[in-house]
Amino acid sequence: MKFAICHELFEGWDWERQCKFIAECGYTGIELAPFTLAPRITEVSAKHRATVRKQAEDQGLEIMGLHWLLAKTEGLHLTTADAKVRQATTDYLRALGEACADFGGTVLVFGSPFQRNLQPGVSREQAYANAAEVFRQVMPSYADVGVKLCMEPLTPKETNFVNSCGEAVELMKLVDHPNFVLHQDVKAMLSEPESIPTLIHRHAKDVGHFHVNDSNLLGPGMGPTNYAPILRALKETNYSGWVSVEVFDYSPGCEKIARDSIDYMRAMLA
Repeated sequence: MKFAICHELFEGWDWERQCKFIAECGYTGIELAPFTLAPRITEVSAKHRATVRKQAEDQGLEIMGLHWLLAKTEGLHLTTADAKVRQATTDYLRALGEACADFGGTVLVFGSPFQRNLQPGVSREQAYANAAEVFRQVMPSYADVGVKLCMEPLTPKETNFVNSCGEAVELMKLVDHPNFVLHQDVKAMLSEPESIPTLIHRHAKDVGHFHVNDSNLLGPGMGPTNYAPILRALKETNYSGWVSVEVFDYSPGCEKIARDSIDYMRAMLA
């Protein structure tokens, strides 16, 4: 497995400083949040994308993918009954796939809870059908540029659409495309009744990306969750993808969070 970190943690740092520090900590990947570059990814020029990629590569880092895909956008929604909004969302997801490839990435994580919540009058069945319609339309373009979309289950506190690995797989079956895969996130899986190692083993063939964090919104080793069985399960299932640190409480400071997270995981693996 390979270690990456979600870079929005480094708010206020310029990109080159972020890359240098992340590499010094021992990470080999960066997970990029598009809203840190521009209100919409379509506003980021090809030249700027190339510069961002080169600056990361100069530090030995790979921009492995994108997350928070629809964060801070307006007029986009996955499960809405409004066909025009779904089409706009489809078009924007295509643009994100192209951008991901331009940055050198291969993974896009669909979280974006506010842009997927069931709207009034939309049933669960219709929401799944609407989401599947959007994702089916973007999959051919993703296959063309060599990127995969990872569906991220989130806790019921965050959204009412896709709250478990099983529900994500249900949606995957509706889309039925090899470039639409499962994303697993420790904080989210903690809300499920089964243990995280059990979920890792059950969905080993489905998973394309993995986020590490804890119920206290900090990084691995900074909360109550024991990561030894989690990392053991990833090794037992021969997971070879990215393990990416994603936190939501920045109060300990970005440097401490980044260092402590990767040091803890390395210690657990040792």
